[in-house]
Amino acid sequence: MSKRAVLEVIALDAEDAIAAQAGGADRLELVTDMAADGLTPSVATFAAIRAAVDIDLRVMLRLTDGFAAGDVERLVRVAGELRAAGADQFVLGFLDAEGGVDLKAVERLVAELDGCPWTFHRAIDHTADRDALRKQLADLPGLDTYLTAGSATGVAEGLPTLLAEAARAGEPGYEQQVMVGGGLVLEHVPQLLAAGIDAFHIGGAARPKGWEHPVSARAVEEWRRALEGF
Repeated sequence: MSKRAVLEVIALDAEDAIAAQAGGADRLELVTDMAADGLTPSVATFAAIRAAVDIDLRVMLRLTDGFAAGDVERLVRVAGELRAAGADQFVLGFLDAEGGVDLKAVERLVAELDGCPWTFHRAIDHTADRDALRKQLADLPGLDTYLTAGSATGVAEGLPTLLAEAARAGEPGYEQQVMVGGGLVLEHVPQLLAAGIDAFHIGGAARPKGWEHPVSARAVEEWRRALEGF
């Protein structure tokens, strides 16, 4: 029997979270301000969502648009506040001015997480050297997922990269789960599943009426069925 593929849905509030879980989401990525591509939500928002659903929650740690870390000590304080409120999974990723991983900032924040599972997000799609980034991060505690489209422009362009990296699963720097997101559409799913990719991330696809409307449980259910081969 095949392993169930992970379906992660972006949630902005408790209404989104309830609909996503009802549709079959396995996990939520919690953010605010999608105009800035998703920033850290408030502790109150996290608490409301945690009270509303019982699936896994990964909380974004990102205070400004772009991939620069900015005020790292503020990020550390925010992470501590979220952990104190019960958050135990996170999403983060920072690049330096040259497009390489900002290892100092990532290590500082990961130390505050103290072993919590975390995802390195789509900063990987904007780095100068994906392979180097993976190998630099390989031994950091808690890192279990890369959220990636394979390209800064989205899955349609990044599909060859995603397939090539999936084929390297288990190699040094490639032990983490690949979660595909960023311009992902249902038509991509069969090829990705066939390549062994078993984690998928949707945002706008869960909101057929646009970001000004909440998550649609029916849209999430359509994705759940697709991932199960129906």
